[in-house]
Amino acid sequence: MALHDKRVVFIGGGMMASAIIRGVLRENLLTPSQISVADPNTQQGEALIRDFGVRYTPDNAAAIQHGADVIVLATKPQFFGAVAKDIGGRLADVQVVLSIMAGVPVAAIAEKLSVQKIVRSMPNTPGAIGKGITAWMATESVAADGLTMTAQLLGALGETLRVPEERYLDMATAVSGSGPAYVFLFMEAMIDTAVHMGFSRADAEKLVLHTVNGSAAYALESGQPITTLRHQVTSPGGTTAEALYHMEKQGLRHAITRGIWAAFQRSILLGGGSPRNPDTSTAPHPEED
Repeated sequence: MALHDKRVVFIGGGMMASAIIRGVLRENLLTPSQISVADPNTQQGEALIRDFGVRYTPDNAAAIQHGADVIVLATKPQFFGAVAKDIGGRLADVQVVLSIMAGVPVAAIAEKLSVQKIVRSMPNTPGAIGKGITAWMATESVAADGLTMTAQLLGALGETLRVPEERYLDMATAVSGSGPAYVFLFMEAMIDTAVHMGFSRADAEKLVLHTVNGSAAYALESGQPITTLRHQVTSPGGTTAEALYHMEKQGLRHAITRGIWAAFQRSILLGGGSPRNPDTSTAPHPEED
């Protein structure tokens, strides 16, 4: 077992860090005594101690003073500079530095922390309940054991997808990282329309939540292409066909495409890169069918 007798230190103890801790403890991959968390929010720290029995300190430097095999950077990106001042240059023996920070590129982590064994990942919100998907990549310096530990830690958030290059993380940010917000917006529109038609808001929310949840579960279990599943539900001349016709006519598909493409460009920009197409009108336009 890759995590056996390893010491894992979380810099930041928020939602995603808590989700990873919950998952690895549930799967018996780690014991509470193997986990340390540094977070300036003492109330958050007390909750981690109470809920998981892990070690806690508000001091980043103190969290690593007894060594660590894995450092999980789970702080907010805007706080990374301060974190780097606390622990930079002190991680020579760490087997892997695993970042779940959004928008902080590998080069910045390597420079500020003086490390080369880096994994950068992009989880999403459903990871908080173990139902997410996390895209991740590793530098060439990360050994096989470090890759296995990474997969086990990120697996606590749900499914994982290892990508070959860092640029794919900007794509994943736009598709899966921001994706829950797109789904929630679509659900909001469905709920509001159902209320407008006459349902109570509680009944409308129940109908929509279970429709979306069941549709995703059915798509995963069936293994069929999404387009095929849509056609199965769409009878010629029926209500679904009528609804889809008007959604396409109003540009729903193009709005989604342009929005995701804009998020992709923004992710590149926030990471210090140059967007491919600053004008999102140059995003690809899928054909309507």
